[in-house]
Amino acid sequence: MRHLHAELLRLSATRLPLWTLLCAVLCGGGLAVLLSLIGPESADPPMPGLDTAEGVGTVLGLGGLMMFVPVLLGTVAVTAEYRHRTIGTSFLVEPHRERVLGAKLAAYALLGLGYGLVSSLVSGLAVVLGAALHGQRLGVPPGELAWILLQLALAAAVHMVLGVGIGALARHQLLAIGIALGYFHLLEHLLMLIPGVSAVHPFLPGGAAAALTRFTYVADAVSAQTAVASSPLLPPLLGALVLLGYAALAAGAAVLLPLRRDLA
Repeated sequence: MRHLHAELLRLSATRLPLWTLLCAVLCGGGLAVLLSLIGPESADPPMPGLDTAEGVGTVLGLGGLMMFVPVLLGTVAVTAEYRHRTIGTSFLVEPHRERVLGAKLAAYALLGLGYGLVSSLVSGLAVVLGAALHGQRLGVPPGELAWILLQLALAAAVHMVLGVGIGALARHQLLAIGIALGYFHLLEHLLMLIPGVSAVHPFLPGGAAAALTRFTYVADAVSAQTAVASSPLLPPLLGALVLLGYAALAAGAAVLLPLRRDLA
């Protein structure tokens, strides 16, 4: 707890929490706000309305398309420590690297959870106000809406940890950013275009996150344009377990890799 407190104090002295908050509002909840205001029925092609469970899931699922943002934040935060050699100072103060790395991982996971909670709160308010604005009754009960938003918040924390793992693996900032952005923003979507290979998409981080809200809009659009059959999403519980598995792998990489590597 002493190391975790130190890491949280260090983070509070930087601009990273502020940037995380701004990204959560603008990127995490921005699409949901925009679509809720204009109405999903007005989109091209039209989407189900907010008076249906499918419509609410689609609007909230748009936030899943922006999960690469917490990945990038985690990647930049970790690689910046290698770039400016501040992590070396931490290791000199506390020679037991596993304690330092564990505290850093926990601090970034909490930062990712904060991103997810703010993003989910903005998205949740957007769908509620959007339904009221258009004179509709929201398609899901409050309890189910809160559960979906909580899952999305936890998914954001997982993606932040994934970014930390990528940063610890690559260490070089531009390389790590290229890997994170190229995979989460490009490669996962390209895989949906390849017959046969598209079957693995539900088991990837993006597909597992989409399972939480049953978000199939992108996969259905790709299927309609390319005639490549989209693979069914995992059940929400299994999707959450898959995300936790990726978080465990990323956490292991973030803690174990720097233990045996030189900082130079």
